[in-house]
Amino acid sequence: MYEKTYKVTAKKVGDLEVSVDARGHKVTLDEPVAQGGTDKGMNPVELLLSSIAACQTVSTSIYAESMGIKIDEMSVEVEGDMDSAGFMGYAKFRPGFTNIRTHVHIKSESDPAMVKQLIDLVEIRCPVEDTVKNGTEIAKSVVDVEK
Repeated sequence: MYEKTYKVTAKKVGDLEVSVDARGHKVTLDEPVAQGGTDKGMNPVELLLSSIAACQTVSTSIYAESMGIKIDEMSVEVEGDMDSAGFMGYAKFRPGFTNIRTHVHIKSESDPAMVKQLIDLVEIRCPVEDTVKNGTEIAKSVVDVEK
């Protein structure tokens, strides 16, 4: 098998503004004004949901071609429920999403049963969805402190 390591680097550039770099591609993340940010970009949890949506879209395109399904149009909506009390330290609340839902919109002349099989396959093989659904251990952080 072919295992590859992916890497991103996040840098604080404002109070809550973060610049993330991957292979020279930059994304700005921030919090909405109501949460103390300047609203210059999505917040991290929105980016996580975006990653699920984008990965499902890319995976669907790849598998559709191999299954002979032509997709004319496609969009994926992803919603997640989260109680901010967990982030604020209230122990009875989980800080992360408690539920994530996807809604796939596809325009295609292909057999709807085949399109459903395609989406079932994507839900099994989408790497981002798998990581979120099945959990992946995150190693304890290495912390470098400079003075």
